[in-house]
Amino acid sequence: MSDEQELYARARKRVEELKGFYSHFMVYVLVNAGLVGLNLLTSPQYLWFVWPMLGWGIGLVAHGFSVFGAGRFFGADWEERKTREYMEQERRRQGPPAS
Repeated sequence: MSDEQELYARARKRVEELKGFYSHFMVYVLVNAGLVGLNLLTSPQYLWFVWPMLGWGIGLVAHGFSVFGAGRFFGADWEERKTREYMEQERRRQGPPAS
């Protein structure tokens, strides 16, 4: 794979990650808005909508971290760097190739 193709593949993967997060966020907002409305119409004395919102919100935050934040630390780029680092360490440990 050429450098240009590799760059394109990485950029395309990143775009897909962003698209996935934004889709997840929009579904979260729409579904939870519906749950709030349903809760307030059927049983306004007990606000149960906070529980699914909270549970799903934890998942959404985790997804956000994987796309934008701390999750990038252990993402594919990190894995690639660490793999190359360990390969280089192994090469140094084995010494120069025999002629």
